Amino acid sequence: MPLRGGASGPQAVVPAPAVGYRGPTACVAAGITYRQLDYWARTGLVEPSVRAAQGSGTQRLYSFHDVVVLKIVRRFLDTGVALQNIRGTVQHLRHRDPKDLEGMTLMSDGATVYECTSSEEVVELLQGGQGVFGIAVGVVQRDVEAALAQLHGERVDLVGEGETVVRGGEATGDELAARRRNRAV
Repeated sequence: MPLRGGASGPQAVVPAPAVGYRGPTACVAAGITYRQLDYWARTGLVEPSVRAAQGSGTQRLYSFHDVVVLKIVRRFLDTGVALQNIRGTVQHLRHRDPKDLEGMTLMSDGATVYECTSSEEVVELLQGGQGVFGIAVGVVQRDVEAALAQLHGERVDLVGEGETVVRGGEATGDELAARRRNRAV
């Protein structure tokens, strides 16, 4: 019962959301270091889906889904799963519709990762002696969402124009830019 894409096979990821997150923001939300983020992007483990770095001075931009995957990678590493064993799981998650992840539990025995989408599958896996620990992906999504709600993101449709979205009820980049223009007049 290793990773599988459901009855119809892996599904395509939905289009990018309206907000993307720079590397430092993704690191805080995922609980990883910038060095890990950089290494994972350079080695192709978790690449930013909104905007890749293109030479010196450009910023990577990660989607919400990317940040969730980063946090899952961190949790697997924390439990002792080798990075090589995580690569297949990351590819599987990247091709799944983010909506499908809410009810998913990833179970592992340290070497193989299994996808469970029901409590019956989790119990079956545990009874077979295969699962040692699990990651409830929906919980990870909610953790990331709560972290990102306190951090800054960039509007994807304005990437390159430097517009920043500030979370937590503060002004968005559009409003801040308008205030700066009004003061300059």
